[in-house]
Order: sequence, then C-alpha cells, then structure tokens
Amino acid sequence: MREYDFSKSHKNPYVKLLARQITIRLDAESVTYFQQLAIELGVPYQNLISLYLRDCAVHKRRPEIAGGTIGCGYFGTTLQASGYRRR
Repeated sequence: MREYDFSKSHKNPYVKLLARQITIRLDAESVTYFQQLAIELGVPYQNLISLYLRDCAVHKRRPEIAGGTIGCGYFGTTLQASGYRRR
C-alpha cells in the first residue's frame, strides 16, 4: 500500500465557497420525490436538491404567493400556505 506524507499540506482556502451545511425541514413527499429522481439519474438526492435550488437561484425563480397558496411556476404546482410564516 502506498503511503503519503501530508505534513506539508494546507487546508483548501476555497472550501467554504464550495458548500455550506444547513438544516432544513422538507415534507416527506418532496424528499421521496427527489430520492426517486436521484435514483433514476444516478446522483445523490441531496446533490439533486442542491442543483435544483441553485438552478432556481441562477434563473431568479420566485414562488408566487397569493390567496393563501404558494405557486412555484416551475412545475405549475400550487401548495397551501398554511403553516408558513413570513419573518
């Protein structure tokens, strides 16, 4: 087995720019959807969620909030806004 000497190594200064770990609450149906899609695509579901959110940010997609429902516009879906609070 090959051995490596890391005594002169240093931390990647860009690692904080790569990804940020957060805790987020998602409904079970959404998680299941992304898990199944991730299996089909052969990627980890957390990466798939991150890619989707990044795509939304890049294209400046915003949810439509009106009359107690939230519409995504991306998939043409509408969700009840009960339980959601604006801060």
